[in-house]
Amino acid sequence: MKKLLAMLLCIAMLACAFAGCSESAEEESGLSASPIDAVELKADYEIPEDFKIGFICLHDENSTYDLNFLNAVDTIQEVAGLSDDQVVVMTNIPEGDECYVAAKDLVDQGCDIVFANSFGHEDFMIKAAKEFPEVEFCHATGTKAHTEGLANYHNAFASIFQGRFLAGIAAGMKLNEMIEAGEFTAEEAKIGYVGAYTYAEVMSGYTSFYLGAKSVCPSVTMEVQFTGSWYDATEEKNAAEALIARDCKLISQHADSMGAPSTCEAKDVPNVSYNGSTYESCPETFIVSSAINWAPYYNYIIGCVVNGEAIAADWCGGIAEGSVVLTGINENVAAEGTVDALKKAVAGLKDGSIKVFDTATYTVGGAAQETYTADVDTDEAFTPDSEAIANGAFDESTLRSAPYFDVRIDGITLLNEKY
Repeated sequence: MKKLLAMLLCIAMLACAFAGCSESAEEESGLSASPIDAVELKADYEIPEDFKIGFICLHDENSTYDLNFLNAVDTIQEVAGLSDDQVVVMTNIPEGDECYVAAKDLVDQGCDIVFANSFGHEDFMIKAAKEFPEVEFCHATGTKAHTEGLANYHNAFASIFQGRFLAGIAAGMKLNEMIEAGEFTAEEAKIGYVGAYTYAEVMSGYTSFYLGAKSVCPSVTMEVQFTGSWYDATEEKNAAEALIARDCKLISQHADSMGAPSTCEAKDVPNVSYNGSTYESCPETFIVSSAINWAPYYNYIIGCVVNGEAIAADWCGGIAEGSVVLTGINENVAAEGTVDALKKAVAGLKDGSIKVFDTATYTVGGAAQETYTADVDTDEAFTPDSEAIANGAFDESTLRSAPYFDVRIDGITLLNEKY
Protein backbone atom coordinates (compact mmCIF):
# COMPACT_ATOMS: atom_id res chain seq x y z
CA MET A 1 0.00 0.00 0.00
CA LYS A 2 2.82 2.41 0.86
CA LYS A 3 4.42 1.83 -2.52
CA LEU A 4 1.12 2.50 -4.26
CA LEU A 5 0.55 5.71 -2.30
CA ALA A 6 4.07 6.87 -3.04
CA MET A 7 3.64 6.16 -6.72
CA LEU A 8 0.35 8.03 -6.90
CA LEU A 9 1.74 11.05 -5.12
CA CYS A 10 4.83 10.99 -7.28
CA ILE A 11 2.59 11.18 -10.35
CA ALA A 12 0.64 14.06 -8.86
CA MET A 13 3.68 16.01 -7.71
CA LEU A 14 5.61 15.67 -10.95
CA ALA A 15 2.47 16.58 -12.90
CA CYS A 16 2.28 19.73 -10.76
CA ALA A 17 5.91 20.53 -11.42
CA PHE A 18 5.57 20.01 -15.17
CA ALA A 19 2.20 21.68 -15.68
CA GLY A 20 2.60 24.49 -13.14
CA CYS A 21 0.23 23.75 -10.27
CA SER A 22 -0.92 26.69 -8.20
CA GLU A 23 0.63 27.44 -4.81
CA SER A 24 -2.67 26.70 -3.09
CA ALA A 25 -2.78 23.20 -4.60
CA GLU A 26 0.71 22.50 -3.26
CA GLU A 27 -0.18 23.85 0.18
CA GLU A 28 -3.20 21.57 0.38
CA SER A 29 -0.88 18.59 -0.06
CA GLY A 30 1.17 19.69 2.95
CA LEU A 31 4.03 20.98 0.84
CA SER A 32 5.14 24.48 -0.09
CA ALA A 33 5.14 25.56 -3.71
CA SER A 34 8.19 24.50 -5.70
CA PRO A 35 11.05 27.01 -5.46
CA ILE A 36 11.45 26.72 -9.24
CA ASP A 37 8.80 28.45 -11.32
CA ALA A 38 7.09 26.16 -13.83
CA VAL A 39 7.83 26.73 -17.51
CA GLU A 40 4.79 26.53 -19.76
CA LEU A 41 5.23 24.26 -22.76
CA LYS A 42 3.77 25.35 -26.08
CA ALA A 43 3.63 23.43 -29.34
CA ASP A 44 4.75 25.66 -32.23
CA TYR A 45 3.78 23.02 -34.75
CA GLU A 46 0.76 21.11 -36.02
CA ILE A 47 0.80 17.34 -35.74
CA PRO A 48 0.12 15.48 -39.04
CA GLU A 49 -2.40 12.67 -38.82
CA ASP A 50 0.22 10.09 -39.76
CA PHE A 51 2.78 11.20 -37.15
CA LYS A 52 3.74 8.66 -34.49
CA ILE A 53 6.31 8.52 -31.68
CA GLY A 54 7.50 5.49 -29.73
CA PHE A 55 9.06 5.21 -26.27
CA ILE A 56 11.27 2.45 -24.86
CA CYS A 57 11.56 2.28 -21.05
CA LEU A 58 13.89 0.11 -19.00
CA HIS A 59 11.27 -0.52 -16.30
CA ASP A 60 7.66 0.53 -15.72
CA GLU A 61 5.80 2.96 -13.46
CA ASN A 62 7.02 1.15 -10.33
CA SER A 63 10.45 2.65 -10.96
CA THR A 64 10.62 6.35 -10.03
CA TYR A 65 13.10 6.84 -12.87
CA ASP A 66 10.84 5.37 -15.54
CA LEU A 67 7.74 6.97 -14.03
CA ASN A 68 9.42 10.32 -14.65
CA PHE A 69 9.58 9.59 -18.39
CA LEU A 70 6.04 8.21 -18.47
CA ASN A 71 4.67 11.33 -16.77
CA ALA A 72 6.38 13.41 -19.44
CA VAL A 73 4.75 11.30 -22.16
CA ASP A 74 1.35 12.17 -20.70
CA THR A 75 2.31 15.84 -20.61
CA ILE A 76 3.54 16.05 -24.20
CA GLN A 77 0.56 14.10 -25.47
CA GLU A 78 -1.68 16.83 -24.05
CA VAL A 79 0.56 19.73 -25.12
CA ALA A 80 1.03 18.47 -28.67
CA GLY A 81 -2.50 17.14 -29.10
CA LEU A 82 -1.35 13.62 -29.87
CA SER A 83 -4.03 10.95 -30.06
CA ASP A 84 -3.58 7.65 -28.24
CA ASP A 85 -2.78 5.81 -31.45
CA GLN A 86 0.06 8.28 -32.19
CA VAL A 87 1.94 7.31 -29.03
CA VAL A 88 3.39 3.83 -28.42
CA VAL A 89 5.03 3.03 -25.07
CA MET A 90 7.04 -0.14 -24.45
CA THR A 91 8.11 -0.85 -20.85
CA ASN A 92 10.42 -3.36 -19.15
CA ILE A 93 12.83 -3.45 -22.10
CA PRO A 94 16.26 -4.71 -20.91
CA GLU A 95 19.60 -3.16 -21.84
CA GLY A 96 20.33 -5.80 -24.43
CA ASP A 97 19.32 -6.86 -27.93
CA GLU A 98 15.71 -6.66 -26.69
CA CYS A 99 16.07 -2.89 -27.10
CA TYR A 100 16.98 -3.26 -30.79
CA VAL A 101 14.02 -5.61 -31.29
CA ALA A 102 11.71 -3.09 -29.59
CA ALA A 103 13.09 -0.23 -31.69
CA LYS A 104 12.58 -2.23 -34.89
CA ASP A 105 9.02 -3.05 -33.78
CA LEU A 106 8.29 0.66 -33.26
CA VAL A 107 9.66 1.43 -36.73
CA ASP A 108 7.45 -1.29 -38.18
CA GLN A 109 4.49 0.35 -36.39
CA GLY A 110 5.21 3.57 -38.27
CA CYS A 111 6.98 5.67 -35.63
CA ASP A 112 8.77 8.75 -36.94
CA ILE A 113 10.72 9.07 -33.67
CA VAL A 114 11.94 6.30 -31.36
CA PHE A 115 13.11 7.33 -27.89
CA ALA A 116 14.87 5.11 -25.31
CA ASN A 117 15.49 6.07 -21.72
CA SER A 118 18.38 4.05 -20.27
CA PHE A 119 22.15 4.28 -20.62
CA GLY A 120 22.56 0.63 -21.61
CA HIS A 121 20.10 0.99 -24.49
CA GLU A 122 22.53 3.12 -26.47
CA ASP A 123 24.42 0.58 -28.61
CA PHE A 124 21.16 -1.07 -29.65
CA MET A 125 19.60 2.26 -30.55
CA ILE A 126 22.64 3.05 -32.67
CA LYS A 127 22.27 -0.31 -34.40
CA ALA A 128 18.65 0.50 -35.23
CA ALA A 129 19.54 4.04 -36.34
CA LYS A 130 22.02 2.67 -38.86
CA GLU A 131 19.42 0.24 -40.21
CA PHE A 132 16.58 2.78 -40.45
CA PRO A 133 18.04 6.14 -41.55
CA GLU A 134 14.59 7.57 -42.29
CA VAL A 135 13.59 7.39 -38.58
CA GLU A 136 14.92 9.66 -35.80
CA PHE A 137 16.37 7.80 -32.82
CA CYS A 138 16.71 9.79 -29.58
CA HIS A 139 18.35 8.46 -26.43
CA ALA A 140 18.46 9.75 -22.86
CA THR A 141 21.74 9.64 -20.90
CA GLY A 142 23.86 8.37 -23.80
CA THR A 143 27.35 9.57 -24.76
CA LYS A 144 28.05 8.55 -28.35
CA ALA A 145 25.92 10.73 -30.63
CA HIS A 146 28.56 13.43 -31.09
CA THR A 147 31.18 10.87 -32.14
CA GLU A 148 29.00 8.43 -34.13
CA GLY A 149 28.14 11.14 -36.66
CA LEU A 150 24.74 9.68 -37.56
CA ALA A 151 22.29 12.31 -38.76
CA ASN A 152 19.37 10.39 -37.20
CA TYR A 153 20.86 9.50 -33.80
CA HIS A 154 20.76 11.94 -30.87
CA ASN A 155 21.57 12.10 -27.14
CA ALA A 156 19.80 14.17 -24.50
CA PHE A 157 20.12 14.94 -20.83
CA ALA A 158 19.40 17.78 -18.41
CA SER A 159 21.50 19.86 -16.04
CA ILE A 160 20.19 17.84 -13.11
CA PHE A 161 23.33 18.76 -11.18
CA GLN A 162 21.54 22.10 -10.70
CA GLY A 163 18.61 20.34 -9.03
CA ARG A 164 20.92 18.14 -6.97
CA PHE A 165 22.82 21.24 -5.78
CA LEU A 166 19.56 22.89 -4.72
CA ALA A 167 18.43 19.75 -2.90
CA GLY A 168 21.83 19.73 -1.20
CA ILE A 169 21.23 23.24 0.11
CA ALA A 170 18.00 22.00 1.72
CA ALA A 171 19.96 19.10 3.22
CA GLY A 172 22.69 21.36 4.56
CA MET A 173 20.15 23.67 6.16
CA LYS A 174 18.53 20.68 7.87
CA LEU A 175 21.92 19.64 9.25
CA ASN A 176 22.48 23.15 10.59
CA GLU A 177 19.09 23.06 12.31
CA MET A 178 19.92 19.73 13.93
CA ILE A 179 23.33 21.01 15.04
CA GLU A 180 21.76 24.12 16.57
CA ALA A 181 19.24 21.90 18.38
CA GLY A 182 22.13 20.00 19.98
CA GLU A 183 21.43 16.69 18.23
CA PHE A 184 25.09 16.42 17.17
CA THR A 185 28.12 18.65 16.67
CA ALA A 186 29.20 20.37 13.46
CA GLU A 187 32.09 17.90 13.16
CA GLU A 188 29.55 15.04 13.20
CA ALA A 189 27.53 16.43 10.29
CA LYS A 190 27.71 13.49 7.89
CA ILE A 191 25.29 12.65 5.10
CA GLY A 192 24.84 9.29 3.40
CA TYR A 193 24.16 8.70 -0.26
CA VAL A 194 22.81 5.57 -1.92
CA GLY A 195 24.28 5.34 -5.43
CA ALA A 196 23.70 2.86 -8.22
CA TYR A 197 27.09 2.71 -9.97
CA THR A 198 30.41 4.57 -10.04
CA TYR A 199 29.42 6.14 -13.36
CA ALA A 200 30.01 9.83 -14.10
CA GLU A 201 26.24 10.43 -14.01
CA VAL A 202 26.06 9.20 -10.41
CA MET A 203 29.32 10.88 -9.38
CA SER A 204 28.18 14.19 -10.84
CA GLY A 205 24.92 13.83 -8.92
CA TYR A 206 26.29 12.99 -5.49
CA THR A 207 29.07 15.60 -5.81
CA SER A 208 26.70 18.41 -6.76
CA PHE A 209 24.41 17.39 -3.88
CA TYR A 210 27.37 17.46 -1.49
CA LEU A 211 28.54 20.85 -2.75
CA GLY A 212 25.05 22.25 -2.22
CA ALA A 213 25.07 21.00 1.37
CA LYS A 214 28.63 22.25 1.93
CA SER A 215 27.70 25.73 0.70
CA VAL A 216 25.57 26.21 3.83
CA CYS A 217 27.10 23.63 6.21
CA PRO A 218 30.90 23.87 5.69
CA SER A 219 31.79 21.02 8.05
CA VAL A 220 29.67 18.42 6.26
CA THR A 221 31.14 15.15 4.96
CA MET A 222 29.54 12.42 2.87
CA GLU A 223 29.71 8.64 2.55
CA VAL A 224 28.44 6.83 -0.55
CA GLN A 225 27.25 3.22 -0.66
CA PHE A 226 26.69 1.67 -4.10
CA THR A 227 24.11 -0.98 -4.97
CA GLY A 228 25.20 -2.16 -8.44
CA SER A 229 21.69 -1.65 -9.80
CA TRP A 230 19.51 1.24 -10.89
CA TYR A 231 16.49 -0.42 -9.29
CA ASP A 232 16.78 -2.87 -6.43
CA ALA A 233 14.58 -2.11 -3.42
CA THR A 234 16.34 -4.61 -1.18
CA GLU A 235 19.86 -3.40 -1.97
CA GLU A 236 18.80 0.25 -1.65
CA LYS A 237 17.22 -0.51 1.73
CA ASN A 238 20.37 -2.32 2.84
CA ALA A 239 22.56 0.55 1.66
CA ALA A 240 20.49 3.10 3.57
CA GLU A 241 20.58 0.96 6.70
CA ALA A 242 24.37 0.61 6.41
CA LEU A 243 24.80 4.37 6.10
CA ILE A 244 22.52 5.06 9.04
CA ALA A 245 24.45 2.51 11.10
CA ARG A 246 27.58 4.52 10.25
CA ASP A 247 25.93 7.52 11.89
CA CYS A 248 24.92 9.40 8.74
CA LYS A 249 22.46 12.08 9.81
CA LEU A 250 20.60 12.46 6.50
CA ILE A 251 20.24 10.22 3.44
CA SER A 252 19.84 10.94 -0.27
CA GLN A 253 20.04 8.69 -3.30
CA HIS A 254 20.58 8.07 -6.98
CA ALA A 255 18.61 4.85 -7.21
CA ASP A 256 15.06 4.30 -8.28
CA SER A 257 13.04 2.45 -5.65
CA MET A 258 11.42 3.37 -2.34
CA GLY A 259 14.07 1.33 -0.50
CA ALA A 260 16.05 4.25 0.90
CA PRO A 261 13.16 6.67 1.63
CA SER A 262 11.10 4.00 3.42
CA THR A 263 14.10 3.02 5.51
CA CYS A 264 14.62 6.65 6.50
CA GLU A 265 10.97 6.93 7.51
CA ALA A 266 11.18 3.78 9.62
CA LYS A 267 14.33 5.01 11.37
CA ASP A 268 13.32 8.70 11.59
CA VAL A 269 16.24 9.95 9.50
CA PRO A 270 15.70 12.99 7.19
CA ASN A 271 15.65 12.10 3.51
CA VAL A 272 16.10 13.89 0.20
CA SER A 273 14.62 11.70 -2.52
CA TYR A 274 14.97 11.73 -6.31
CA ASN A 275 12.59 11.71 -9.27
CA GLY A 276 9.51 12.55 -7.23
CA SER A 277 8.01 13.37 -3.87
CA THR A 278 7.78 10.64 -1.24
CA TYR A 279 5.80 12.89 1.08
CA GLU A 280 2.70 10.68 1.21
CA SER A 281 4.51 7.57 2.44
CA CYS A 282 7.33 9.36 4.27
CA PRO A 283 5.74 12.51 5.76
CA GLU A 284 8.00 12.58 8.83
CA THR A 285 11.33 12.49 6.96
CA PHE A 286 10.87 13.68 3.36
CA ILE A 287 12.35 17.14 2.67
CA VAL A 288 12.46 17.70 -1.11
CA SER A 289 13.13 15.89 -4.39
CA SER A 290 14.77 16.98 -7.63
CA ALA A 291 13.93 15.51 -11.01
CA ILE A 292 14.41 15.86 -14.75
CA ASN A 293 11.30 16.88 -16.67
CA TRP A 294 11.59 15.21 -20.06
CA ALA A 295 8.56 16.94 -21.58
CA PRO A 296 10.57 19.93 -22.93
CA TYR A 297 12.85 17.56 -24.83
CA TYR A 298 9.93 15.59 -26.20
CA ASN A 299 8.41 18.88 -27.32
CA TYR A 300 11.68 19.89 -28.97
CA ILE A 301 12.22 16.68 -30.97
CA ILE A 302 8.61 16.49 -32.11
CA GLY A 303 8.77 20.11 -33.25
CA CYS A 304 12.00 19.44 -35.15
CA VAL A 305 10.56 16.45 -37.01
CA VAL A 306 7.21 18.09 -37.81
CA ASN A 307 8.87 21.34 -38.95
CA GLY A 308 11.57 19.57 -40.95
CA GLU A 309 14.44 20.79 -38.77
CA ALA A 310 17.55 18.91 -37.63
CA ILE A 311 17.65 17.54 -34.08
CA ALA A 312 20.83 18.43 -32.19
CA ALA A 313 23.26 15.55 -31.65
CA ASP A 314 23.40 16.57 -27.98
CA TRP A 315 20.68 18.51 -26.13
CA CYS A 316 20.79 19.52 -22.48
CA GLY A 317 18.03 21.52 -20.79
CA GLY A 318 18.22 23.25 -17.44
CA ILE A 319 16.07 25.28 -15.09
CA ALA A 320 15.35 27.92 -17.74
CA GLU A 321 13.94 25.31 -20.13
CA GLY A 322 11.83 23.65 -17.43
CA SER A 323 13.96 20.52 -17.66
CA VAL A 324 15.15 20.65 -14.05
CA VAL A 325 12.41 20.71 -11.40
CA LEU A 326 12.01 20.49 -7.64
CA THR A 327 8.98 19.27 -5.74
CA GLY A 328 7.50 21.46 -3.05
CA ILE A 329 9.29 21.55 0.31
CA ASN A 330 7.93 19.57 3.26
CA GLU A 331 8.06 22.46 5.72
CA ASN A 332 7.19 20.14 8.62
CA VAL A 333 10.64 18.57 8.19
CA ALA A 334 12.75 21.12 6.30
CA ALA A 335 14.67 23.78 8.21
CA GLU A 336 13.06 27.17 8.59
CA GLY A 337 13.92 29.45 5.67
CA THR A 338 14.62 26.63 3.20
CA VAL A 339 12.15 27.83 0.57
CA ASP A 340 13.58 31.37 0.53
CA ALA A 341 17.16 30.05 0.42
CA LEU A 342 16.34 27.83 -2.54
CA LYS A 343 14.62 30.64 -4.42
CA LYS A 344 17.73 32.78 -3.97
CA ALA A 345 19.94 29.94 -5.21
CA VAL A 346 17.67 29.37 -8.23
CA ALA A 347 18.14 33.01 -9.18
CA GLY A 348 21.91 32.62 -8.82
CA LEU A 349 21.98 29.56 -11.07
CA LYS A 350 19.93 31.37 -13.67
CA ASP A 351 22.09 34.50 -13.76
CA GLY A 352 25.37 32.59 -13.53
CA SER A 353 26.49 34.01 -10.21
CA ILE A 354 26.37 30.47 -8.77
CA LYS A 355 28.33 27.73 -10.51
CA VAL A 356 27.67 24.27 -9.14
CA PHE A 357 31.21 22.96 -9.71
CA ASP A 358 33.03 26.19 -8.87
CA THR A 359 36.63 25.09 -8.28
CA ALA A 360 36.92 27.56 -5.40
CA THR A 361 34.41 25.47 -3.42
CA TYR A 362 36.24 22.14 -3.35
CA THR A 363 39.69 20.57 -3.34
CA VAL A 364 41.17 17.35 -4.66
CA GLY A 365 43.88 15.80 -2.50
CA GLY A 366 44.02 19.02 -0.52
CA ALA A 367 44.73 21.18 -3.56
CA ALA A 368 42.62 23.42 -5.77
CA GLN A 369 41.70 21.93 -9.13
CA GLU A 370 43.04 24.09 -11.95
CA THR A 371 42.81 21.62 -14.83
CA TYR A 372 41.10 18.32 -15.59
CA THR A 373 40.97 16.17 -18.70
CA ALA A 374 37.62 14.39 -18.88
CA ASP A 375 36.52 11.38 -20.91
CA VAL A 376 34.00 13.08 -23.21
CA ASP A 377 34.58 11.12 -26.45
CA THR A 378 33.72 7.73 -24.98
CA ASP A 379 35.91 4.77 -25.86
CA GLU A 380 36.32 1.31 -24.37
CA ALA A 381 39.36 2.40 -22.34
CA PHE A 382 37.59 5.54 -21.02
CA THR A 383 40.54 7.64 -22.20
CA PRO A 384 40.49 11.27 -20.98
CA ASP A 385 40.37 13.55 -24.00
CA SER A 386 38.89 16.99 -23.24
CA GLU A 387 39.78 19.86 -20.90
CA ALA A 388 36.77 20.35 -18.62
CA ILE A 389 37.80 23.30 -16.42
CA ALA A 390 36.75 26.67 -17.84
CA ASN A 391 36.34 30.07 -16.19
CA GLY A 392 37.00 28.71 -12.72
CA ALA A 393 34.52 25.84 -12.82
CA PHE A 394 34.13 22.29 -14.07
CA ASP A 395 32.08 22.83 -17.23
CA GLU A 396 29.57 19.98 -16.86
CA SER A 397 27.28 18.86 -19.72
CA THR A 398 28.47 21.41 -22.27
CA LEU A 399 30.95 19.29 -24.25
CA ARG A 400 28.23 16.65 -24.51
CA SER A 401 24.82 16.39 -22.87
CA ALA A 402 25.49 13.41 -20.55
CA PRO A 403 27.53 14.10 -17.39
CA TYR A 404 31.28 13.51 -17.48
CA PHE A 405 32.17 14.80 -14.01
CA ASP A 406 34.02 11.91 -12.34
CA VAL A 407 36.33 13.85 -10.04
CA ARG A 408 36.84 12.46 -6.53
CA ILE A 409 36.79 15.54 -4.36
CA ASP A 410 37.77 15.85 -0.72
CA GLY A 411 35.02 15.32 1.84
CA ILE A 412 33.35 12.39 0.08
CA THR A 413 34.20 8.77 0.96
CA LEU A 414 33.17 5.88 -1.30
CA LEU A 415 32.50 2.87 0.90
CA ASN A 416 32.37 0.25 -1.86
CA GLU A 417 33.60 0.64 -5.41
CA LYS A 418 32.97 -2.77 -6.92
CA TYR A 419 30.33 -1.42 -9.30
